[in-house]
Amino acid sequence: MTTSTFTVSGMTCGHCVSSVREEIGEISGVDRVEVSLDTGAVEVISDRVLDRGEVAAAVSEAGYRLT
Repeated sequence: MTTSTFTVSGMTCGHCVSSVREEIGEISGVDRVEVSLDTGAVEVISDRVLDRGEVAAAVSEAGYRLT
């Protein structure tokens, strides 16, 4: 398993957190996604190393930005 940490900007509520978690969770190989509303930190546990671009695309699909 691989753990990756990212920072997402623009989240303001629990719905935002759910949207980001859901979109990243759809990436192939992702096992678990933990999102902190307070810090914008996103920890992703997956069975492979994730490409930053695919995570950024998922976050963008949710309506936010990977910083």
